[in-house]
Amino acid sequence: MIVTALQGDTLDLLCWRHLGATAEVTEQAYELNRDLSLAGPVLPEGAAVILPDAVPATAARLDIVNLWD
Repeated sequence: MIVTALQGDTLDLLCWRHLGATAEVTEQAYELNRDLSLAGPVLPEGAAVILPDAVPATAARLDIVNLWD
C-alpha cells in the first residue's frame, strides 16, 4: 500500500494511522523504503511511502477505547 506523508508525519505514525500497529511494521516499512531514513525522523510532506500489505500476527495491537461510545 502506498500512502502520502502529511506535514509532521513520522514513519511510525503512518504505520499506526493506516495499519493500527507499529511493532514489527515500522521495520518492514523501512525495508520497503530503503532511502527513507535519509529524510530524518520527520518525513517530507507529500512523500510517497510504501507500507506492508498486512500486519504480522505477532505484532502487538492496542485496543482504543473511546469514552463516549
